[in-house]
Amino acid sequence: MGRSAKVGGKNIDRARKQVEARPYKLEEAAELLRKVHFVKFDETVELVLNLGVDSKQSDQMVRGTVVLPHGLGKSKRVVVIAGGEKIREALDAGADFAGGDDLVEKIQGGWTDYEAVIATPDMMRSAGKLGKVLGPRGLMPNPKTGTVTTDVAKAIAEIKAGKVEFRLDKTGLIHSPVGKISFTALKLAENASALLAAVIKAKPAAAKGKFIKKITLTSTMGPGILIEEAEADSAVAVAA
Repeated sequence: MGRSAKVGGKNIDRARKQVEARPYKLEEAAELLRKVHFVKFDETVELVLNLGVDSKQSDQMVRGTVVLPHGLGKSKRVVVIAGGEKIREALDAGADFAGGDDLVEKIQGGWTDYEAVIATPDMMRSAGKLGKVLGPRGLMPNPKTGTVTTDVAKAIAEIKAGKVEFRLDKTGLIHSPVGKISFTALKLAENASALLAAVIKAKPAAAKGKFIKKITLTSTMGPGILIEEAEADSAVAVAA
């Protein structure tokens, strides 16, 4: 083990020891993450939700989108797959890249310099070829998340403003970024609260029993901090 690995391990242990064995309020947890931050880069802060649903059942899938009030600290690079005038409309609205079959071929060829993909309905036959490439990255255009649309300007604006997609994984967890460690604790808490409210709103009718079993706030290199269950109720009340 090298010296840097030993130092990193000591820092992680030191950070964990500062987290008490109790649930925290969101803003309190965000402040603690900022306090124990020890790496030089601007870590991503993430909310992790353990849900009481069966991810293997299609009628218990939880997915959706939410525009975080304070964004994610970095504007996403957006690709729009469209044709004709929609290409110019997309570029005028702030798309980083826009095109038709030529863009589809470029993506098929392994190009990955983007974080969001939008497609117009008439181009879904071509965009559908990208399932194997975009699917694993969670970037496949989908009408349910507003990324298959004729209103490309609105979709681009929402993504640039901090719209994030959340989706239940195979282990019954939702992992979603809620900002950067450089954000204030209040901004991180408000973003996390908005995400919480959106997930609760997306609760499937088939879900039985306790829906949100555990809430954790963490960062790229930081410790996981348990969040009070009451924060879920507060998030819904604020969003109502």
